[in-house]
Amino acid sequence: MERKHDIYGLMAEFDDPDALVAAAQRAYAEGYRQLNAYAPFPVHGLAAAIGHRGVRLPIIVLIGGIVGGVGGYLLQLWTMAIDYPLNVAGRSLNSWPAFIPVTFETTVLCAALAAVLGMLALNGLPEPYHPVFNLPDFELASRNRFFLCIRSSDARFDAAETRRFLEGLGPREVAEVDW
Repeated sequence: MERKHDIYGLMAEFDDPDALVAAAQRAYAEGYRQLNAYAPFPVHGLAAAIGHRGVRLPIIVLIGGIVGGVGGYLLQLWTMAIDYPLNVAGRSLNSWPAFIPVTFETTVLCAALAAVLGMLALNGLPEPYHPVFNLPDFELASRNRFFLCIRSSDARFDAAETRRFLEGLGPREVAEVDW
């Protein structure tokens, strides 16, 4: 993979979540779109502030559930009516009321598997290394600090101009994130 920039981006460190949300809103309003925010706990309004719109996981879970339900039903239908038909007491080979428990269970199983695998895929996990781990103070992101990173892949990114912009937001510190 060929990199166009020498650094991953610029990271601003803030002391409280309100300052982080305000900084993220200003950065998005200024036209920056390649933003990441890091906080030790969920911050209300932060996802919207960095431009995150919509969640795709529910549709993935729905598709997984539908596939599981249809697959479970068709498996029973194939085994009971086509592969090894048993006519018990003159009942229909397609006895759908008897198929409901297994159909329900395969729906739940496949929906749960789709949820776990979809969450891992959408979050880009597993990711054992990320450039922001190179910052010495980034370990505080899991304790009491809040970080906003503007990546160098952003169309509006200019190292000097972006640094001035981030410093104007009143952070504790602005640091370069190396690859």
